[in-house]
Amino acid sequence: MSGSAEKWAAILNELERRRDFGRAMGGEERLSKFASGGKLNARQRLAALFDDGLFVEIGGFTGVLSEEGPAPAPADAFVAGFGNIDGRPVLAGAEDFTVLGGSIGMAAADKRYRLTEIAAQEHLPLVFMLEGAGHRPTNSHDGRSPNDLQGLAALSGLVPLVCLVMGASAGHGALTAPLCDFVAMTDQAAIFAAGPPLVKAAIGEVVTKEALGGPDIHVTQSGVVHNLVADDASAIALARKYLSYFPTNAWGAAPVQPGPDSEPRRIDALLDLVSPDPRVPFSMRKLVELVVDEGAFLEIQPKYGPSLVTGLARLGGRSVALVANDPSVGAGAIDAAAADKAAHFLDVAGAFRIPAVFLTDNPGVMAGTAAEKSGILRHAARMFMAQHRLRSPKIHVTLRKAFGFGSSIMAMNPFDRQTALYAFPSITLGAMPVSGVADTAKLDAETRARLEAQQAGSAYHLADGMKYDDVIDPRDLRNALLNGLALTAGRAHDADGPVVHRGILP
Repeated sequence: MSGSAEKWAAILNELERRRDFGRAMGGEERLSKFASGGKLNARQRLAALFDDGLFVEIGGFTGVLSEEGPAPAPADAFVAGFGNIDGRPVLAGAEDFTVLGGSIGMAAADKRYRLTEIAAQEHLPLVFMLEGAGHRPTNSHDGRSPNDLQGLAALSGLVPLVCLVMGASAGHGALTAPLCDFVAMTDQAAIFAAGPPLVKAAIGEVVTKEALGGPDIHVTQSGVVHNLVADDASAIALARKYLSYFPTNAWGAAPVQPGPDSEPRRIDALLDLVSPDPRVPFSMRKLVELVVDEGAFLEIQPKYGPSLVTGLARLGGRSVALVANDPSVGAGAIDAAAADKAAHFLDVAGAFRIPAVFLTDNPGVMAGTAAEKSGILRHAARMFMAQHRLRSPKIHVTLRKAFGFGSSIMAMNPFDRQTALYAFPSITLGAMPVSGVADTAKLDAETRARLEAQQAGSAYHLADGMKYDDVIDPRDLRNALLNGLALTAGRAHDADGPVVHRGILP
């Protein structure tokens, strides 16, 4: 070996030694204890996210100078990198709970921002996996670079953003979640602005982490988290599936994935599922599963605002965003939670030009004192604004009933940039049901009967004035949607950059 080679050998040995330190995480004992709880560690989580378990690490030498100090911090408790998901490049970062409780050091803070910077520059999706205690109390923020929250805010609508909460997440790290498009959490996870010890110190409240920010709080009540899964593997599989419906960025088109159920077909079972009587409930989720490509439906926020179904699906192999009233929950009436989840969902779908399909069957927005106290008018107006400013294709179908503002916020607004508007032949429309009008206005029997007949014939009256493009047999619902999507083929690859909106959401 030459003298030069010998010098290189020493240098490269030191390189590998320091690299090994960066990859050591919290050491064997802590890793073993962490694994005993049924969890994957940060590096295993990233390996599971990417194709073939392969990813290229970014910032692996952060924390390397802490090796001989009182608090060694391999990779500064945050593992980051990039790899492929279904053959497409994606960036990701995972908090490492085995190192200083996954807390955010100054080097890790810069690394988090670096991920957002690369995502913005290269137009790549970004996934965060959270399980950490937020910023370290010892951090000094003087003169630091912009933080990752600023980076995420700037990225919104440019690339898909996904957050997985896989343990207790507090403080700065937890704020990552509401800035992302889609958030999922595991049964063992919790997320909060401040953990139980800080809550006790600040306001004297004694509370467990589950009662403060567990799944029952954020999946069912607050809506901060969209979907709940059993464990780490399920969360990662969900993130991969969610991204499969989206383009890599706002400049591209969602991938088309034709399969064995991509062709037109009649659905005779719809006649048994959906009664022509609008007072008879049916499961909209069952209808959606019958209509879309087999196995292609991913519901978003199923436990929040359940009278409205929101989800991603494929029709003929193409990604679509579904917004559908569920008559089996409150007759399909839209409350504040349902309107809020729909507004966010439509904003995300619209940012990436995914066609929106509205399946309408509701008695209007929720009424009553509780609804008014919840701010239903503002929440419903927000949903109306979200659907109105869509620039992606819109397809509307009135299935049976749609009253008052409940029709408008479901995109039943003629000549409002819909690609297609359809109706079943037995629909009932109006400012409100005739029964309510008749009782309030004390209408005589003859007038009441005339108004009821007009409502019963709404489909033909409106189709006569081109307020609907077609009145369809329920069995042809899937085929009508495919026909509507076929109309949009000319703009399937017409993305010329991010969607820019004017106006303020209510």
